[in-house]
Amino acid sequence: MGTIMIVDDASFMRAVLKKIVLSAGHEVVAEAGNGDDAISQFQSVHPDLVLMDIVMPPGPKAKDGIEALRQIVACDPTAKVVMCSSMGQQALIAEAIKSGAKDFVIKPFQPQKVLEVLSKYA
Repeated sequence: MGTIMIVDDASFMRAVLKKIVLSAGHEVVAEAGNGDDAISQFQSVHPDLVLMDIVMPPGPKAKDGIEALRQIVACDPTAKVVMCSSMGQQALIAEAIKSGAKDFVIKPFQPQKVLEVLSKYA
């Protein structure tokens, strides 16, 4: 099974995703609460898949999830990143896909959609 990193500024959302990921038999190797942590942790653990929120508080390295995505893909062009977003953020989702995201999952999370993404990319 795959190794997964979960990135979301809301600990509750990380917990929801973690439960789904673990139920599918995958391993959560890292969690991050912002884009800056995501970038540094990605470089340390090199997960098979990153599940990352689009909208997060800005930091010195990354102003949001899309900027963190760009930096992760820049350091590893083979990185598999799936973005998580709320309804009504189609423009951000399109930008994320152009920036290298493999797919996206809409919040609130539907376990079946998350499981599909896991089976496809992890």
